[in-house]
Amino acid sequence: MNKTIFNITKMDCPSEEQLIRMKLQNFDTVKSLEFDIPNRKLNVYHSGNPEPIFSALETLNLNTTLISTEETNAVVETDTSNSQRKLLWTVLIINFVFFGLEMLFGIFSNSMGLVADSLDMLADSIVYALALFAIGGTIARKNNIAKFAGYFQILLAVIGFVEVIRRFIGIEAMPDFKTMIIVSVLALIANVLCLYLLQKNKSKEAHMQASMIFTSNDVIINSGVIVAGILVNWLNSSYPDLIIGAIVFVVVARGAYRILKLAK
Repeated sequence: MNKTIFNITKMDCPSEEQLIRMKLQNFDTVKSLEFDIPNRKLNVYHSGNPEPIFSALETLNLNTTLISTEETNAVVETDTSNSQRKLLWTVLIINFVFFGLEMLFGIFSNSMGLVADSLDMLADSIVYALALFAIGGTIARKNNIAKFAGYFQILLAVIGFVEVIRRFIGIEAMPDFKTMIIVSVLALIANVLCLYLLQKNKSKEAHMQASMIFTSNDVIINSGVIVAGILVNWLNSSYPDLIIGAIVFVVVARGAYRILKLAK
């Protein structure tokens, strides 16, 4: 058996991890995957040539580099389908609940930042749902679901971006900065919990500490909405909310593009 180490520059949160797992799930040569998210490293234990694995990873456009390949006698352990399903259902439910909460409070508080952040939570929910369907599922079913989810997510991102532009050139009521901050703090806690649960499942990677958590896109986005809420109050302007909303919609669209890559 061989151990191949990849450097994946844009792998900075569990969503990318799930995309990689789904991309490689149909490779019979792959025996186990070890993720080191803080250092952007992926260890693949496999038989045969690493080039097909490298080619598959490159299609995700996560800036993948093959570092080294060597023979190993290491004994690898794989998670059972039941444990994977339990974990994925947990993080899926957390993300989907906060998608609903942020969307609801975003509409009521007139905050595009919260609405955009809710779509980012939905994007994560879609990734985890795809992973659930992928466990024991057929390639055709996975591809169909990935296509639907990807195009649906892009549609939401485009609608959101158009709304941001409309608010930039129009006159809109000021967003409720208190609601923005409170809901974003709760979403931040939820994302940290998800990351903790996902990393806790990897006993061999216990060295991953809070430094990994705070490099994730989700935590950065939550923090951005909190800062935007503070600036809305400080500057008495809705522009900070609109700017963070526009940025997050771009992130959501990028995530949708990656999901569509899985269908190819």
